[in-house]
Formats: sequence, structure tokens, C-alpha cells
Amino acid sequence: MARLANQLPAAASLAPGRGIACISAGVLIICINDAVLKWLSAGYPVGQVLFMRGLFAIVPILAIAWFGPGLAVLRVKSVGVQGLRGGLQLTSTMLFVTGMTFMPFADAVAMTLAGPLFLTALAVPILGEPVGWRRWTAVGIGFVGVMIMVRPGSEAMRLAALLPLASALAGSVRDLITRRMSRSESSLAMLFWTTAIVTLGGLATLPFGWVPPRVDDLGLLAATGLLLATAHYLFIEAFRLAQAAVIAPFKYTNLVWAVIIGFVVWGDLPDVGVITGAALVVASGLYIVHREALRRRAL
Repeated sequence: MARLANQLPAAASLAPGRGIACISAGVLIICINDAVLKWLSAGYPVGQVLFMRGLFAIVPILAIAWFGPGLAVLRVKSVGVQGLRGGLQLTSTMLFVTGMTFMPFADAVAMTLAGPLFLTALAVPILGEPVGWRRWTAVGIGFVGVMIMVRPGSEAMRLAALLPLASALAGSVRDLITRRMSRSESSLAMLFWTTAIVTLGGLATLPFGWVPPRVDDLGLLAATGLLLATAHYLFIEAFRLAQAAVIAPFKYTNLVWAVIIGFVVWGDLPDVGVITGAALVVASGLYIVHREALRRRAL
């Protein structure tokens, strides 16, 4: 992985303000999308939901390419890296959606806040970046927060909580690769091929049993496809337009939206353990972002 990362050019920071706007809008949209997925996954297998959502997402992506820059924009230069990114997205999505079916919405989202902690830890083996003792301390404190949320060894321990954590890990590797790919690959190409891989991955679950979709659910499935395409395009653009340290803090707003949506739709509120652990994780993540910004200014 380290050698792969070194072969990919780093993207320049072009417009931090636009990057922040993209990540903020993308977080809200993906949170709405995840809520719809949780609703649908109660009646359909996860793989079937991902396949049908992917079909509805691919159509607008192709339309944007066809009427915009042309289908040539979907050509890729690094097929293997595109496949790796798509595989990581498939893994992350399957784990998260499966986890959501067994736990409250806001709790599942809170577990994914560990993403920036994984990003910092993985920057050493994947990108070869130095991480000082302050950031390692912040990572350690953040993982204490994760343990508080999961509560291992207690009656509240839920194996389902490990699924969104694993999803955050896969998503962190995907984000590192996205940052490196954004100079050589177009946003539409990354979005199209990643969506195609996730869609095919969902199709592969057909032998395990699907159910006929209800007519009144087709609108929701179409909505998830449109929301998915929009959100991930915004995420890719955010990484293209701004440094990860600049946009990372705005990813934490997903917890606020998740709490609001979870309460309005399902009547769920996070308990004290989840709130306390999430606060530690967020504080650690923000400190890591602060230290990263100082390090970059010193270079």
C-alpha cells in the first residue's frame, strides 16, 4: 500500500472555502441517504438495496457525463487503484448498512466518528507521514472514547457496533486513496467506477435471496441513488479543493444531523455512554486536525 500511495500524485489545495461548502452539503445529504437506507433495509436484503440504489445512481452520472464533458471523462488511468477504491467503498457501505439494521441510527453514525483517528494512524504505513507524540496521544484518547461507546465486556456490548467501526476503517483507507487520486482522475470517473463496483457487489448477493420490491418503495430507492451520487461527488470535490485537515472538522456535523433524524423518525436518542464517548472522539479528532494544520504550516 505504501508503494502504491507513493506512485499517486498529491493534489493541490485550490479553494478551501468551496471545499468546506462541498463537505458540509455532502455530509447532510449522505446522512439523509443513510436514514433512508436504514428504513429500506428493514424490508430488503442489504445487497439488494445497494444494487437497486446503484442503478438509480449510475443513470444521472452517465447523463452528467454525456451532456457535459462527454463520456471520455469516465476513462481512468489507474484501473487497479480505481478497483481498490471501489472495493473499499463496497466494504464500507455493506458494513455500515448492516450495522444500522441492528442499532439506533445516531449510535451507528457515532461509531463512524473514529474515521479521522484511523486516518491519522494509517498515514504512517500508507503515506509514510510522521505522526508526533501529541497526535498519537490524541488518537489514544479518541479510541478510549470509542471503547466507552462500545462498552466491551458489559451487558451493553453489541457486536453490531463493530460493524460501523470497521466501516470507518475501510472508509479511511478509501479517503487516503481519494486524496492521492484526485489529480490524475476526474471526479466523475471516480464516482462512476466506484458506484459501478458497489452495484455489482450488491448484485452478487442475488443467490442469497432477494424479495420483489414494492411499488411504493421505488421512489425511495430512486432517491437514495440520486442522494448517493450527489453526496459522493461533493466528497470527491471537497478532497480536490481543500486539504483534508481543513475539511475534516466539518465531517463531524453528521452526528448532529443523525441525532435529529434518529429522534424525528425513530424516536431514538443516544445514551450517556454514546454521548460521552462521541465527545472524546470528536475532541481528539479536532485536535489532530489542529496539529496537522500546524505541521503543514511548518513545512
